Amino acid sequence: MKFDVTIFPDNLNTAGELARTVESYGFHGLWTSETAHNPFLPLTHAAGATHRIDLGTAIAVAFPRSPMVTAQIAWDLAEQSTGRFILGLGTQVKPHIEKRFSTSWGAPAPRLREYIESMRAIWRSFQTGAPLRYLGEYYKFTLLTPFFAPTAMPYSEIPIYIAGVNEHLCRLAGEMCQGFHVHPFHTTRYLRELIIPNVLIGAEKANRHRGDCALTCAIFIVTGKNQQEIRDNAGMVRSQIAFYASTPSYRAVMDMHGWGELHERLNQLSREGRWFEMGELINDDILHEIAVIAPIDELGQAVKARYEGLLDRVGYYIPFKPEEIENKPIWDNAAKVFCQ
Repeated sequence: MKFDVTIFPDNLNTAGELARTVESYGFHGLWTSETAHNPFLPLTHAAGATHRIDLGTAIAVAFPRSPMVTAQIAWDLAEQSTGRFILGLGTQVKPHIEKRFSTSWGAPAPRLREYIESMRAIWRSFQTGAPLRYLGEYYKFTLLTPFFAPTAMPYSEIPIYIAGVNEHLCRLAGEMCQGFHVHPFHTTRYLRELIIPNVLIGAEKANRHRGDCALTCAIFIVTGKNQQEIRDNAGMVRSQIAFYASTPSYRAVMDMHGWGELHERLNQLSREGRWFEMGELINDDILHEIAVIAPIDELGQAVKARYEGLLDRVGYYIPFKPEEIENKPIWDNAAKVFCQ
């Protein structure tokens, strides 16, 4: 099992040094997210500052960008990083696509399939000089003159990971992708009974195997140097879990465990803006099902014990900030357990 970290650099000028620190710990990969900042730009700094670790997006939102735009960005990052770049894509949800990005929404799994197919067609044209021709329902590409095509390079087989929660995107990942970003809001039962079986269904459709699609996740953790710190940390994680548990997109996790009524209650509280009350409804049983709870010096082993054989890559659902004294032992412990 590989251990990765996620960074959220507020200043691009610090991204390279931060990535160099991640690599010095021995970690296997570094991810960026599309939250308050662009997910690709920090990786241009990270690629120049590192030599070994994988660099990827977890995730970049696909649909607001043309596949041509994303294909070109990925091509450049793959070449700059000498083949260490992983393109992680997500569909987001309808309100964000329409209201935050002001772009159109369509059936996410079929559209993402075409997105991936068309990018690979573009990359083939980049690499071989063959005419570009992709005709789908959502995307059509028929023009690529030499002036707008980069030269061939050794890293044209760019790995694609996609993110999702329910069966359709799991199957798409198993069929077409090199990896699947499991959402932090999950349980091991959900992994065993929904995610992995559907990844396998997709893989079998394409004569692929489970090992062809790596499962990765930034997991919820509850930790601390003593019981009081663990209790304080648990309160924050309960609030995070409550937010996701209130969202209809993630209801399948709740229903699998018989928590459907709690979802309805949390959803109502979220619509009323009663955010601070929501975390109090996440009881200890739910917390233990979703988060790994352990003291700092036992956390890495607890994560490994829970996810061995289920996930191929893991990380923590917190940003990597080694300069913060209170967080440094978390990263030291992870490096000791996973990377030595």
